[in-house]
Amino acid sequence: MSRKNTPILYIKSGCPWCREALSFFNSQGVDIDIRDVLESPKDMDAMVALSGQTKTPTFEYEDFVVADFAIDEFLAELDEFPEVRQQLGIASDG
Repeated sequence: MSRKNTPILYIKSGCPWCREALSFFNSQGVDIDIRDVLESPKDMDAMVALSGQTKTPTFEYEDFVVADFAIDEFLAELDEFPEVRQQLGIASDG
């Protein structure tokens, strides 16, 4: 049984990598819970507790966490977790 959690994307407004990530998830039709850590100290604390760092974008889906990534790094990480890719509905390049 798989839990259907909405992935969380921690961002900072004005961060170009965050904009790139948002546009990527948008193009893939992935529903995302967006949390701006500059606007919410609580979200910043949660992201640091989760990933041990303060850089964005940071992506969290159940146990799958990718911190401080560019899209190619995210996809490389996702390649290691085909079941997560499937649950998120992200097309593989193959």
